[in-house]
Amino acid sequence: MTSIEVLPLIALVAMFAIATFFPINIGILGFIGAFVVGFFALGYDDKEILAEFPSSIVLTIVGVTYFFGMAKKNGTIDLLVNSCIRAVNGRVTVVPWVFFFTASVLTALGTFSPAAVALIVPAAMAFAARTNMSPLVMGIMVINGAHAGAFSPISVSGVLVRDIVESNGLSLAPWTLFLCSYGINTLLSVLTVVGYAALARTRGLEFSATGSGSTGSPRTPRGNGGPAGSPSGAGSTTALLTRQVTPVRTAPEPVTRVQKLTLFLIGALLVLVLVLHLPISFVAIAAGAVLAFTDLSKQSEAIADISWSTVLLVAGMVTYISILQEMGTIDHLAEMAITIGAPIVVAIVLCYVIGVTSAFASSTALLAAVIPLAMPLLGTGALPVVGVVAALAISATVVDVSPFSTNGALVLANAQNIERPRFYRQLLLNAGIVVAVAPALCWLLLVVVPEML
Repeated sequence: MTSIEVLPLIALVAMFAIATFFPINIGILGFIGAFVVGFFALGYDDKEILAEFPSSIVLTIVGVTYFFGMAKKNGTIDLLVNSCIRAVNGRVTVVPWVFFFTASVLTALGTFSPAAVALIVPAAMAFAARTNMSPLVMGIMVINGAHAGAFSPISVSGVLVRDIVESNGLSLAPWTLFLCSYGINTLLSVLTVVGYAALARTRGLEFSATGSGSTGSPRTPRGNGGPAGSPSGAGSTTALLTRQVTPVRTAPEPVTRVQKLTLFLIGALLVLVLVLHLPISFVAIAAGAVLAFTDLSKQSEAIADISWSTVLLVAGMVTYISILQEMGTIDHLAEMAITIGAPIVVAIVLCYVIGVTSAFASSTALLAAVIPLAMPLLGTGALPVVGVVAALAISATVVDVSPFSTNGALVLANAQNIERPRFYRQLLLNAGIVVAVAPALCWLLLVVVPEML
């Protein structure tokens, strides 16, 4: 690679480093980098630099976050969450799976993963505190659920990945990508519940940061002892999420006309997008506008709640990566990766690169930066396109349980009745385990196994 190709790559690494240690949106750095490289290295004017600006993705982000912001403000999201809790009929050990499913539905409908976690995790962590469940396991379940639905055919992440693949002349089955993501995250959730419960029984490890004196009562901090939520001493190794706790029932609330309208619009959005194949961006904006007329006082708040930071992040990074593609940097990196050895080895290297980096940086930005590296490799036909892309996409998102990520930080911020420094360390330890295991698991199940069949 020439110096003119290496320098923009160094700049990309510097962008991730700066955005990791300083509170600056990496999209801003992406736009600056696109201008510097495009104007001074390639001689492009502003129109040429912005030729690959992801306008369809930006409009999708605006529309989806606008519509679901209105749905949150009129109480429809809370209505759905409470309905799911009531559906388990007091079986509180099922509730973590209810939150998993609810978060997955929200992201599958188009809500961003951090937005879905932000909507669900306050109720989930409050429920964990009321029933003495592990806030660590509850938080992981919410995050995994949000990731499970994050690559649906109508989600922004799903659209982003599909656009990257198709722009390189390859095809990607969107439902297969979605099912792969849902399956891997469900498996990781099962392993989380079973693994932590087994460790609590056999080694008396404490996973919820605090303990309590009696079932159903608020927890109070303590230093050592059995698993949180268990009485210290005898019986302190009771399995997390499997013991009996006081049932918590939520009384149904009357459904307002606006909430009924919102539910109807959610159903209409699904039909128009999945059946009639209309663009979700325009449909979501129209649905949000309908809700805005039900309460014009919330219009300004809904617009302010649009995920503008994500818009900036995605637009800046995709624009910068397109400039690197124009320079040939991406193709040369892919060629260098291929020289590592067998394509299947390259695949696991890329999975770990995107997984480890994503624990400290934006998953969405990394999807735009790393997936293009695999395109020349996939173009050879040596590996299954959907398997490799799914493995990379899932590796980039499942590590968001890290307290350095938005989702992990939301769990840490919303946990109740805990010793926060200890809970932070538990999140960090869990993230380390996920970073070590998840990329290899994705590679094994989605790349190696299909190759063997």
